[in-house]
Amino acid sequence: MTDHDVEYAMAGSFLGKLPKEVVDRLMAEGERTDYPAGTTIYREGSAPRSVLVVYGLVRVYMTSPEGRQVTVRYARDRDVLGIAVLVGGPVHVSVQTLAPSSLFSLRAAVLLEAARSDARVAWAIAEELNRRLYATLDQTAINTFGTVRQRVAAHLLDLASTQQRPRTRLVAKVSQQELADAVGSVREVVARVLREFRLAGLVATGPDSVVILDAVRLHDESYSPTVE
Repeated sequence: MTDHDVEYAMAGSFLGKLPKEVVDRLMAEGERTDYPAGTTIYREGSAPRSVLVVYGLVRVYMTSPEGRQVTVRYARDRDVLGIAVLVGGPVHVSVQTLAPSSLFSLRAAVLLEAARSDARVAWAIAEELNRRLYATLDQTAINTFGTVRQRVAAHLLDLASTQQRPRTRLVAKVSQQELADAVGSVREVVARVLREFRLAGLVATGPDSVVILDAVRLHDESYSPTVE
């Protein structure tokens, strides 16, 4: 039976530009799995995997020896995870769903075989790796130079995701002052940003916590071109 959601995601990803016979094999030999929010679907040290995000929001992060976490990527509908491991081998990251997500596992052997025999596939993979590099540079720039609005959105997602448990809501346990300190601003500015997020239906606020109501749209805010 044809899975139209997977077909749509495949067509919208870089994989959709591959030769039809390669796409057909990926579709035939892959497997779709649905996950609730808060599921760790890949842990550091596990066997490498390549997956297509059919829908949802997925966080890729690294963990220090002391247990601190840093997000290195967010993946959304039609994004592909694990392409770099096809070339460079395992990487020290973990992957967690921040919203209910559906992932389609890709057979790495199919992509590798096609890349070694077809320059079109090899070039498509090279282009995807280049996009990932530029996206990483963009994320670094936002973390360093982003507006207060962008930094607050990103920090709330990061903080809530480190505290999340499977099938539970995303909640960042943080005061406005602590949030202001974390993003290098003042409490009054952060309070205004949170009020705007609340009015937009993105978050609900309490005395020392922020409940994330729409993780996907809040993630969009972390890339918003608005200026403080």
